[in-house]
Amino acid sequence: MKRDFLFQGRDQDLTPLEEDLVEVMKTIYDPEIPVPIWDLGLIYGWDIEETPEGADVTIRMTLTAPNCPAAESLPAEVEQGANALDGVRTARVEIVFIPSYSMEMMTEEAKLTLGLL
Repeated sequence: MKRDFLFQGRDQDLTPLEEDLVEVMKTIYDPEIPVPIWDLGLIYGWDIEETPEGADVTIRMTLTAPNCPAAESLPAEVEQGANALDGVRTARVEIVFIPSYSMEMMTEEAKLTLGLL
């Protein structure tokens, strides 16, 4: 199953595993911004392949900038959180920069938190 949040929005009907993935993403913060990476819009989507041993998950995410200081730590944190979920056999992160990140990708809550509304 391929899920794309850039073009389909975040208000889709999610499977229980996807809901768990969202909950993990809401616990991970960019170290320089007091907002979860989910609300920042850094998660572009994921691919989930079900196997008899559990799901293989590939998470597509971006960074606020290509030279982001958290380029090493954030993807590792996302992988670790997703790998800890029940039903996940393996999880890996694919860093993408197309399309480029912009503040329009933030949720209303993130914009409010950062004083942008």
